[in-house]
Amino acid sequence: MYTVIVADDEQEIRRSLIRKVDWGSVGFQVIGEAENGAEALELTEKLEPDLLLTDIRMPFISGIELARQVREIRPATQIAFLSGFDDFSYAQQAIQYNIISYLLKPISSSELEKELLKMKEKIDQKFQVFSQPGVRQEHMEKREFLTPLLLDGFGGELPEEEHRILMKEAISCGLLDGEEPEALNYAVMVTRILDKDGKNCTTRGSVKAIDSILKKYTKYCSVYLQGRVVSLLLATPRGFDKYLHILVDDICQSVERIMGMDSVIGVSRVVEKLERCHECYLEAMSAAANYGKEEGNIHFISDDERTESFDKVMVHQTVEDIENLLRKGRPEEISGYLQNFFDQVVQHKISQSETDAKSDTDGEKNFQLLPEGKEAEMEASELHNPESPVRDSTETFVPADGVFVALGTAGSAEMARQMGAALTEKGNIKVNEKMESTIPGLFAAGDCTGGLLQVAKAVYDGAQAGLSANQYVRNRQKNKAI
Repeated sequence: MYTVIVADDEQEIRRSLIRKVDWGSVGFQVIGEAENGAEALELTEKLEPDLLLTDIRMPFISGIELARQVREIRPATQIAFLSGFDDFSYAQQAIQYNIISYLLKPISSSELEKELLKMKEKIDQKFQVFSQPGVRQEHMEKREFLTPLLLDGFGGELPEEEHRILMKEAISCGLLDGEEPEALNYAVMVTRILDKDGKNCTTRGSVKAIDSILKKYTKYCSVYLQGRVVSLLLATPRGFDKYLHILVDDICQSVERIMGMDSVIGVSRVVEKLERCHECYLEAMSAAANYGKEEGNIHFISDDERTESFDKVMVHQTVEDIENLLRKGRPEEISGYLQNFFDQVVQHKISQSETDAKSDTDGEKNFQLLPEGKEAEMEASELHNPESPVRDSTETFVPADGVFVALGTAGSAEMARQMGAALTEKGNIKVNEKMESTIPGLFAAGDCTGGLLQVAKAVYDGAQAGLSANQYVRNRQKNKAI
């Protein structure tokens, strides 16, 4: 029996659908209902349904935006729209979110039941692939090309002529389809399927199950190697940026929901050259080796590198504390916690710099943490001296007409756009390595800036944004003093 959530802002329609449809006869069970998009998103994240049946026009979050966010947090959930005829062109925007069906109002209970049976068949097919994968008949030409590419490598960059030969071989075996694949980038993903006791249950048949997910998002080629499914992923840079984190979540959720097992996935960095896939394979294997139940089962090598200097337990605890404070805390508690957090980050960076400086000077006691000069001395004193003007300024009251606390990501990019900040082609806030937008003094971090939607990345970028904002304020204060 598949689970479903029904979302419609018109209570009469919503309740009628739930009461009049014989859900059990078509293989579904209603586990929740929502009267707006925000409530539907919350229920989907909490209850993890197999199907979300939603109206396309709803308060707070539209059906299109709901589909986008559900794809981010619960890609394994199927989505079906139920809406008026006039919304059809609007619904076409949602094609990219793998909508399983689009139903027009008004619709009778018998008509809806017929459509639900069709949806059930599609979901059945997915479940069958995972529950009974069978033995995959691998394309030998692809395997013969891919295996040495991943395991052996080429010892560095190839000369131009050898690179062209390699690309022709990739095209001839069907890995690439086109004469000009230069626009593609490459990454490697390593997947293991484990039972609840941690025993590796990955088989050759698992390749078919993994590929059934990959084909929805990107070009791919997968092989079974050493008890793992190794997948070479091919996409444009924009495609990787948009779908990479979604497809790995989809695999993990599908394995858990359908097979009742765990999955461990390691993902390499994205590279521009096919001959670098050996490096990607080693990175993906390294990322997968960092498996730990307390840390989750998806590991991007780039995230591991970014957070290697952070205490991961502290990161998770910090995220939990901030979420609790935003829900229940008083403004002064939130402010105090954030100030203490950024102080710790600053102190950590100072300590790390001191350690690096000590090693550079071979143990000498006297070293320069900052550039020589009085300006550097002043900056150091501001960081360490609790009586400094900078420290005092954080504890004073600032006159304001209002205070806004944003929960989630809705509207952040739009607010930045209205302020005049530049956005990326995908509608995210454009920032540099210091998380600074194109507007001086405006910093952004998290999923509003795009990229990989990982907690570790968001915390790291948030800390960087906070430090950059602090530096910006200090510079403003110095200029005013002058």
